[in-house]
Amino acid sequence: MFRGLHEDVKNVQKNDVAAKSYLEVLLLYPTIHALFAYRMAHFLYRKKWFFLARLISQFSRWTTGIEIHPGAKIGRRLFIDHGMGVVIGETTTIGDDCTIFHGVTLGATDCDAEKRHPDLGDRVLIGAGAKVLGPIQIGSDAKIGANSVVLKSVPKGATAVGIPARILQQKNEESEVRFLHYNYI
Repeated sequence: MFRGLHEDVKNVQKNDVAAKSYLEVLLLYPTIHALFAYRMAHFLYRKKWFFLARLISQFSRWTTGIEIHPGAKIGRRLFIDHGMGVVIGETTTIGDDCTIFHGVTLGATDCDAEKRHPDLGDRVLIGAGAKVLGPIQIGSDAKIGANSVVLKSVPKGATAVGIPARILQQKNEESEVRFLHYNYI
């Protein structure tokens, strides 16, 4: 758990040019506090100590403004920048090296299904205020634009924007970027 904490602090220092020191990030960055609490809560959740796990999760939400359900599965080096208002649901899976900005919701659309929340691949970037809803897949290296509402899966390497979100650009098999027509009216 503490090795992950050190890795998270180093990741914030790498990704946030405003981070001045290791100690500043460790003591003052809510993403570090939220991820540390999440790891404790997730451990308890896996041991089926659901009440204690949710208690830690809710205390972390109250102190950081970042709500991470203890049942979510989060990979390494998640960076939550200006995390106020971030919500990560119970059946969400997040890959390694992802970036999430403030106001993002990784939420559900169906309360009765077993899998209700999205899965994010590695190196996914989700812009401020975006809502990614339902049991959908966001492919590795994909980008979700700020304030987008994503209701369908986004392929690997694609950029999705709008309400509802549409694919703006996508890398094809030859790693070339092609731009799809997008109406800016």
